[in-house]
Amino acid sequence: MEQRITLVTLGVEDLTRARAFFEEGLGWRRAAIDSDAIAFYQCDSVALALFGRTALAEDAGVPDSGDAQGDAFIPVTIAWNGRSEAEVDAAFAEAVAAGAEPLKRPTQVFWGGYSSYVRIPGSEHLLEIAYNPGFALDAAGRVTLP
Repeated sequence: MEQRITLVTLGVEDLTRARAFFEEGLGWRRAAIDSDAIAFYQCDSVALALFGRTALAEDAGVPDSGDAQGDAFIPVTIAWNGRSEAEVDAAFAEAVAAGAEPLKRPTQVFWGGYSSYVRIPGSEHLLEIAYNPGFALDAAGRVTLP
């Protein structure tokens, strides 16, 4: 698995307010991706996504609940994007072999890509391992949003 992070996704309670903060408050420009459910922002070689908290938990295949023992869903994921479905399959297998807990095996997803999730060992943090045909990766693995 190449060493890179391509996307950080924040699970937000109110997407409209979060978008207003970044776009109106900070002056950030949203990527030209037509969706009312998610917003993407190019941040140099990494992208930031805002997605509904419940939808993010559902996408990862984890409950959006928890208890005082630290088992609550942390609504932030990091993503590693591959250049093909085969790369996702290989990276998922490598992550699981290295001790990651498989949460969602690689599968076709509603947004047209191929996605999986693992829990990073020693933490509650989630790593999405995905292929998004709409997100071009350069030779160094840097993502460029449309």
